[in-house]
Amino acid sequence: MSGEVRRGIANAADEHVRRVRLPADRRTPAAARAVVRSVLTEAHLDELLNEALLLTTELSTNAVLHAGTELDIEVVADRTGLTVTVTDFATSPVESLTARPRSDEVDISEVSERGRGLLLVDHFASRWGTTHLPTGKGVWFRLDSKAFAEIPATPPPTAEAAAAPAGAPTAGALSALLQIEPEAHADDPLGDFASHLLVRVVELVGAAGGAVRLDRGDGAGTQLLARHGRQPRAGAELLRVPLGVQRPYAGELELDVAPSGYATPLAALVAERLTLHLENDRLRRADLRRQTWLTFLAEASELLAQSLDVNLTLALIPQLVVPRLGQWCAVHTTDEWGRLQLAAATHVDESALPQLHATLAETGPDSVVGRLREALRVGSGVPLGAPTEGFAVPLVARSQRLGTLAVGRHSKHRHDADEIAVLEDVARRAALAVDNARIHDERRRIAHTLQQSLLPPALPAINGVGFAAEYVPTGDDAEVGGDFYDVMPLPDGRWLAVIGDVSGKGVQAATVTGLVRDVIRVLVRDGKPLAEALVRLNDTLVERGGGRYCTLALAAVGQSLDGQLDVSLHLAGHDRPVLVRADGRASFVGTGGTALGLLDTITTPSITVPLAPGDTLVFYTDGVTERRRGRELFGPERLRDTVAPLAGYSADVVAARLRSTAIGFSAEPPRDDIAILVLKNDPA
Repeated sequence: MSGEVRRGIANAADEHVRRVRLPADRRTPAAARAVVRSVLTEAHLDELLNEALLLTTELSTNAVLHAGTELDIEVVADRTGLTVTVTDFATSPVESLTARPRSDEVDISEVSERGRGLLLVDHFASRWGTTHLPTGKGVWFRLDSKAFAEIPATPPPTAEAAAAPAGAPTAGALSALLQIEPEAHADDPLGDFASHLLVRVVELVGAAGGAVRLDRGDGAGTQLLARHGRQPRAGAELLRVPLGVQRPYAGELELDVAPSGYATPLAALVAERLTLHLENDRLRRADLRRQTWLTFLAEASELLAQSLDVNLTLALIPQLVVPRLGQWCAVHTTDEWGRLQLAAATHVDESALPQLHATLAETGPDSVVGRLREALRVGSGVPLGAPTEGFAVPLVARSQRLGTLAVGRHSKHRHDADEIAVLEDVARRAALAVDNARIHDERRRIAHTLQQSLLPPALPAINGVGFAAEYVPTGDDAEVGGDFYDVMPLPDGRWLAVIGDVSGKGVQAATVTGLVRDVIRVLVRDGKPLAEALVRLNDTLVERGGGRYCTLALAAVGQSLDGQLDVSLHLAGHDRPVLVRADGRASFVGTGGTALGLLDTITTPSITVPLAPGDTLVFYTDGVTERRRGRELFGPERLRDTVAPLAGYSADVVAARLRSTAIGFSAEPPRDDIAILVLKNDPA
């Protein structure tokens, strides 16, 4: 049809025109039919309804399947007939629509997959053709009203026409066939839809039966999606049309009928209808699977992030992978010489674990370990051969190759591209978790070593004097606390007990703590009085403390001939100790002074506390009194009431009981360091 004729139709006074743009979606054919139906109703051309709906369904389905772009539907009707144009925006040449032989004799085997449906257009349309646009291509057809249709001269019957079977499908029957849609709320909408289509096409072509088979590529193999009629006889001639679905889907439509002039294109049309909805099912399942993988990765990341223990993290990785990504998994780590060592392994079948371990222990270029070395060397995934088929990826974090992650394939199918991508993502997250755990473990070792260097390795054993101490770091064992205690000899024969608390935590606080301990030791060994030593220590902290301050309690302990201990007590902003008499009376002693490192001038008043035999002096840091349970604090009164009943017990027992009571006060880990130093007059 020429452009001039089409424009003439569009300019008619009683024309009805609709132009709609529709997406490349399975619902597009139904939407296109609705547009055509509304125009035919307005133009009072109901006589063309069956043919118009049939050809509109075919052209829109063709465009959705093969172009994959948005569609422009133009419908023009007047009193003489209807013209429908379907235009897509694909860039393939327009000749691909109509790859037909030039001869008038049509051989279905020589017609392209997309062109088979155009045989219907050629059969039912009054005229049809193609459009060439810079942005795309399209197909149009014209249906003339029977009142204005030209009556062509009857040609002589050809041999093909004489041999054609009677009862060829009408436009109404074909239109009804192509308008079958899946039930949205059915239990198995795709299976029911395939069954309805199969029943209708079997009836139209006169087949004895038929079947639709589908393999979704999920390891379940080819499944029977629908069946109608009897099973095909052995040796029967069958018409098989493959379903044009994309991988991993594959399927075919089978009819127990001999190929014929209309059975073959009709079966191809039904296959296209099935393909359209199967592709949507594939996309829906792929999207659902991607959402499932994203959820899996999020859960795996959360579990891996919760572990800061290297061995626990390595043991967790195979448990996350199996059975989701394979039937077995092995994690190898590299030692300081770069050699691979098995860190953790698991198998779906626990009885197969010994054989898996034996296989992983084999050496050689073709062994699993050899392939793992190759993956580690090249820095990318490599497949694993029989008998442990699977895939291996390196564990790389912060440009460091920490080891490998090997996963055996599922028992029913090999790893597909999505699974390999997820496996590589899991490997990246696992490597980062392992590296974080190693860093935390190193920090914990450093913190522990530094903390131990700030505490005395052992308290001195002195006849008649009992010393005991307890130290509890904060809940984060990778941090260094600022609390400390020490016991050192004085030049005059006495002993000096020290307990202190430096503000803050971490390496900076530990640096100030070490500075305080060293300065005190140097000053008291030089014979400086305690008051002068505190003044010089304050000057040092003001100058070099970096803004941090320190509270101290110093007790110089001397023994008298009558068995009494004379304690000279100096407090520099520290909490007052608890004096527990041998008879169970407990009270706070001492006079508060100025914390060190805050002011240029300090006051540190001193008092002498006599300790009779059996008396105990308990020093502590604020980590004890400020231990919190909800809004309630442990407090100094509870501390005093805790140690009062311990009169008569050794210094070790008093320190241990106070520690356990303070820790048991709350279920939460300590927020601050706890240091306890107990001094007792113990003649025994």
